[in-house]
Amino acid sequence: MLLQEEQYIIHWLTEYGPLPKAQIVRMLKDKPPKTAEKIIRALKNEVMLHEISGGYYLGVDPMCQPDQRMILAVWVLLQFIDRVDPMAHYPATYPSQIFFLKEDIGYEIVVLYDGEQHLTRLLQPQEDLRYILVLPHINMAQELVLPSAPHLFATVDYNGQETPDVRFFTESEGDTYAAV
Repeated sequence: MLLQEEQYIIHWLTEYGPLPKAQIVRMLKDKPPKTAEKIIRALKNEVMLHEISGGYYLGVDPMCQPDQRMILAVWVLLQFIDRVDPMAHYPATYPSQIFFLKEDIGYEIVVLYDGEQHLTRLLQPQEDLRYILVLPHINMAQELVLPSAPHLFATVDYNGQETPDVRFFTESEGDTYAAV
């Protein structure tokens, strides 16, 4: 029988596909990094977890490929992970990547690339639902048709690092965006 944390890892990787090892370690928020590494090692020894791309990614199926949109969405999710239950986040309906609950409010993370500004028209706002729109650069926000629901913008910048900088922006007066 698997430990609770092992079950979480298998569940996350089944839902999201392969993720960077650094994300899995951070998602195990209640465990020190060394303990998280031991849990991952145990799952690999049980052949329930596989290294992908030389071990940078972990997955339950050695043949599956990482989804870069999902990886960006998970980096954004990790900014809230201390206030999100381990089982209170899961894949969302297109065009969103992840839905999560934080303090009884639903959030959808939507990753958009250049040229995909039209996808915001597919969002279906509901009461108690907020959007986090992940953009390649904040200037793209000016080109979006925004949903009639509370929303934030985010950028994920690697800057040559393994763990990226995630910055949040909100609309300020005019067509400018202020860091949160």
